[in-house]
Amino acid sequence: MATRIRLQRHGKKGKPFFHLVAADSRARRDGKFIEKLGTYNPNTNPATIEMNFDRTLHWVQVGAEMSDTARAILSYKGILYKNHLVNGVKKGALTLEDVETRFATWEAEKNSKIQAKKDGLGQNVVSAKAATLKAEIEKNAAKAKAIEIKNTPVVEEVAVEEAPETETTEEVEGSTEEPTAE
Repeated sequence: MATRIRLQRHGKKGKPFFHLVAADSRARRDGKFIEKLGTYNPNTNPATIEMNFDRTLHWVQVGAEMSDTARAILSYKGILYKNHLVNGVKKGALTLEDVETRFATWEAEKNSKIQAKKDGLGQNVVSAKAATLKAEIEKNAAKAKAIEIKNTPVVEEVAVEEAPETETTEEVEGSTEEPTAE
């Protein structure tokens, strides 16, 4: 019987949630499985992965095949690296103490990278909210100014121009003749 480590989909439409299982390769995707090894939730940032490390390592060591996604998850969690180190002990290249120290070092580095990513995401969220708030305040100030300008009464200043002095009445009275066209 060929055993395969793969994902089994759960969750609702648009919100997937997966169980990492060891199953017979002939079984349906969401069908019967031999052992549940863990869970994978891609909806969170970064994705949440919980698994039984020892049992998963056991299945990898006995030769269970892995789907591409399951292989990526196992590599991310360090199971494939630990398997590589254990195989080095079988060949005589390493000792068990070397395996534990190397894996502990790798795990510490991995956890610090993950924590740095989480911190960076948190800072990005805070700075994005601050920028959005600043832009909203500026937009509201511009709207308030536009409303203030719109609601102020418009006072048109009429320029008072001095009227040119007209001819005196004497000149007008003296010329009763109509101009003739010559």
